[in-house]
Amino acid sequence: MVTNHHLTAVAGHDVRVTVAPDVSFAFQPLLSTRTGEAIAVEALARPRTGDTYDLLRAAGKAGRLVQTDISLASRAVLASVRQDPPLPLHVNIVAATATAPDELLRFLRPALNQTGRKPRDIVLEITPPFSRVHRAELIRGLAVLREAGYGVAFDAIGDGDLPLSLLTDVGPDLIKLDAHLIAGLPDDPACLAVVECLAQYCTRTGTRLAAVGVESEEQLLCLNRLGVRLAQGNLLAGASQEGGISLPLPRPVAEIIELNATTGAAPVPVVSDYLRPATTMAQDATSEEVRDTFADNPAISGVVLVDAEGRPVSTLPRSRFLLAVTGLYGHALNAKKPAVRHGDIPRTIRGDASSLQLLDLVGDTDWDRHGDEVVVVDADRVCVGVARISEVVRGVAEAKIEQAAALNPLTRLPGSDTVDRDIDRRIHAAEMFVVAWLDVDSFKQVNDTVGFAAGNDLIRHIGRVLADAERDLNGTRVAHVGGDDFLVVTDLDEISALAARLVDRQWDAEGMSVSVSLASLVCAAGSVRSYREASRLLAPLKKRAKSVPGSSWVLSRPGSDRVEVLRGSRPAHARVG
Repeated sequence: MVTNHHLTAVAGHDVRVTVAPDVSFAFQPLLSTRTGEAIAVEALARPRTGDTYDLLRAAGKAGRLVQTDISLASRAVLASVRQDPPLPLHVNIVAATATAPDELLRFLRPALNQTGRKPRDIVLEITPPFSRVHRAELIRGLAVLREAGYGVAFDAIGDGDLPLSLLTDVGPDLIKLDAHLIAGLPDDPACLAVVECLAQYCTRTGTRLAAVGVESEEQLLCLNRLGVRLAQGNLLAGASQEGGISLPLPRPVAEIIELNATTGAAPVPVVSDYLRPATTMAQDATSEEVRDTFADNPAISGVVLVDAEGRPVSTLPRSRFLLAVTGLYGHALNAKKPAVRHGDIPRTIRGDASSLQLLDLVGDTDWDRHGDEVVVVDADRVCVGVARISEVVRGVAEAKIEQAAALNPLTRLPGSDTVDRDIDRRIHAAEMFVVAWLDVDSFKQVNDTVGFAAGNDLIRHIGRVLADAERDLNGTRVAHVGGDDFLVVTDLDEISALAARLVDRQWDAEGMSVSVSLASLVCAAGSVRSYREASRLLAPLKKRAKSVPGSSWVLSRPGSDRVEVLRGSRPAHARVG
């Protein structure tokens, strides 16, 4: 238990708040739903009487809300000194406290110094109410805290009063879904839809998403399907008063995590999906200090030596290091010398890199020499954890199996989701692009005349031409929607080359001449808001293209009823009727 007196003595300042001294802290882990590893712990205040909300409500009535909250945050950091190993720490603060960043930083600094933590080790979870703070002051305060090195998360998404527009203004590092939403999974369609939308938002923005209050295996399975990669709840691990995580995952939960390949939503996982906490030590640590760390922590497979800024300098795989510094003379020769002498140049990769990029990084490396871990860094090259190559290899294999299952069995082309994601990516990046719809004219007649086998051969042939175009044109993505319908998204300077491959050629099925229709929509930045809108605008263009005799290509733009007939026997211009 940490008292007010302890905090005041450490901080060197009088906090002048009335907080009951009998507040202790429990610590609950956030676990990766891919690996089952704890990647962080959340500090939870536990007053002897009532709960944290009662404590803060009383402080608010006394006009001491911010000061009391700062006291609790500092004491949470001090209490975390008992953690072993020291995982990244999540500390809750109310939104009003974030509007007083200078005061918060002033009292967090000495608590960090005493525990040996850095600001980058702390994620500040901003909790409601948000409606009672000035929006501009909150945004400014969060910017100050981030500049100081702290991570920022928004808590209670789905049950608090956080305006969704604040997500776009701040761009938090992590958002946490409230337990009320999770309680509705997997049966409540409304809860399911909200979680699915937020998971999609996080995927596209690179924001990490955590689910709070996971209580059942069905909920965990559902979260895996939706691509939620962090979870917290009694099913996984309850809160520990000792600051550590004392129990392994229950076996049924471990099996769910192990088998999540069949339920995962992300087609190609990113490195951060496999993030594990790294054991770091100062770059000038001696061999004896590192050896003691390995001895005290049998589960550690390696140590990352970092500089004063937290950037990796060297890696020490457990087995090779212990072989080098133990034995009859090893300890005497090496104990007091720098451990870095036995280290390797670290293999590093950004957390937002794809798992395929990680495999490219290690593809030509001797795994036995460097070990099974790659150091994961942020944009400033600061170590944020490690990823195990063996887990990434398994994850990529599982993703490839999922992708293969999603391919059209006739053409081996992906479905419309591929084009959907690419269009939304281009819209988000404010890019100009062209979306096109291709189909075979009178395809039923082809089947009725020369048979289904010949019709299938024709579709396969078109699929091969489209796959070759995607390979040769860097800005082109293709999809087989089904039957004789194909979707394409491409760059403006590639649509003519693509049309030439599709329209300017003779198609036939068992000697029967066949024509195709290509409808294309040129979308300038901001002219469409979604894939759904683009596909809706394509529908009348497809009808116009099919009304032109022979193989045809028509082109238009959102907001215009002018249609250009670029291939076919009609005049060069027409209007959508």
